[in-house]
Amino acid sequence: MREALRGLTTRGRSFLAAGLAAALSAVVLGERDLLRVAILLIALPLIAAVYVGRNRYRLACTRSLDPQRTPVGGNARVVLRLQNMSRLPTGTLLLEDRLPYALGSRPRVVLERLAAGQASSVGYTVRADLRGRYQVGPLIVRLTDPFGLCELTRAFPSTDRLTVIPQVTALPSVRLTGEYAGTGESRAKSVAVHGEDDAATREYRRGDDLRRVHWRSTARKGELMVRREEQPWDSRATVVLDTRASAYRGEGPTASFEFAVSAAASIALHLRQAGYKLRLVTGAGVDIDASEAAGDGVMMDHLAEVKPQAGDVASLIEHVRGRSDGGLVIALLGSLTAGEAEVLARLRGNNATCIGLLVDSSTWVNLPPEARTEADTAQSAAALSLTRSGWRVVTVNHGAKLAALWPQIGRGTQGFAYRATMAETVAGGRR
Repeated sequence: MREALRGLTTRGRSFLAAGLAAALSAVVLGERDLLRVAILLIALPLIAAVYVGRNRYRLACTRSLDPQRTPVGGNARVVLRLQNMSRLPTGTLLLEDRLPYALGSRPRVVLERLAAGQASSVGYTVRADLRGRYQVGPLIVRLTDPFGLCELTRAFPSTDRLTVIPQVTALPSVRLTGEYAGTGESRAKSVAVHGEDDAATREYRRGDDLRRVHWRSTARKGELMVRREEQPWDSRATVVLDTRASAYRGEGPTASFEFAVSAAASIALHLRQAGYKLRLVTGAGVDIDASEAAGDGVMMDHLAEVKPQAGDVASLIEHVRGRSDGGLVIALLGSLTAGEAEVLARLRGNNATCIGLLVDSSTWVNLPPEARTEADTAQSAAALSLTRSGWRVVTVNHGAKLAALWPQIGRGTQGFAYRATMAETVAGGRR
C-alpha cells in the first residue's frame, strides 16, 4: 500500500490535498455536506491506489525475437504480447523495454485500455552494428487507473537473448589443395564436380581388377591407371582464429580483428556447406567440433562473443595440435614477427596443408613514413618465413574483400611466386 501511495500522480495528490483542506474547512464551519465532498475527494485517490496496487500481478507478458540470431548490420523484430488477466479493464499502459546501448535507445510504446481477458501485441525493430550477445528486457510497465490518479511501475523478470553474429560473406567455389586429407580412397567429390573424365585414379597394383582401368588417364600418364575404390572419405578442415590482442589494430566494427572474425565465420560456413568435417580453434583455448548437427550454432555463438586477449602463438599451436588429424588448416592470423612465423611452422606436420590469411593490421591505422616502412618490412619477413616453411600465404590489407582473396587460396603456386618475387627484390637490392 505504501508503494501505491508513493505512486500517486500530481492529479492524485491534488485530489488528496483538496480533500484534506475540505475536511478541515467542514470541521471548522460545521458543514456536513462539505465533509461528504471532502471524504469523496480523499477516497478517490486512495481507491485508485488500491486498484492499481492489487493489479500488479494480473498482467501476463511474452516476448518473441525474430530472428534470435542476426548478422552485424541486420535487423531483428521484437514483439511484446500483453494480456490482462484480471476481471477489470486497465487504463492506458506505457511499455518500456530495456535494451543495451549497442541495440539503440529504449523503445517506449503506449498500449490503450485492455478489457478483461483481452490481449494485445506491439512490436519494434532493433539493429546492431556490433557483434555480441545482448539481453533484451526486462519489460517495464507503468500502470495507471482510469482517472490517472495513481501510476505504478512494474517490471517483468523475463528476458531474452539476441545474438549478433559476425557478418558472413558468400565465397566462390574453389578447389583447395589438400582438401582430401582424410581416410579412405574415394574421391567422389572430384567426380561429382569435374565429371567422369576427371575421376580420381591411382597407379595399377598387382591384383587390381582390370575392369577398373581408366584408359583416358592411362593414355595421359603413360602408365596403367585404375579408378580408386569407392570407400568413405573424410574431408577435414580446421579453421584457426588468432585472438592475440597485440596482433590487431583499429577500433569498433571496422577494426582488423573484426575482419578476422568475419573471415573465420565465412570460411567455416563455406567449408561446412562443402561437406568438410570442421573444427574451429581460437586462441582462447576453445575447440569446437562443428561437424555435429548443432555445430554451426555453437560455432557462430562463440564467434559472436570472442574478444582479443593476451596470448602467444605457441599456445595457439598447442591447442590446434591437441587434436590434430591432418587435413586442411586455414588460419586467420594477425601481425606476426619472423620468430612467431617460425613457430607456426610446427603446424606443417601430420600431413596438414596450411594456409594463412595474414592480416596486416598496420594498414588499419595511419603511420608515419618510417613506421610504415618498418611495418611493411616486418610483414614481408613474416610472410616469407611462413612460405619457406611450406605455408600458403595470402596477405590481407585494409579494404580487401574476402571473396576476392578466396581464389588465391586455391592456387598452389602462390607461395613459390611470392618467394620468387622476394628473391628478385633481394637480388635487385644487391646490385
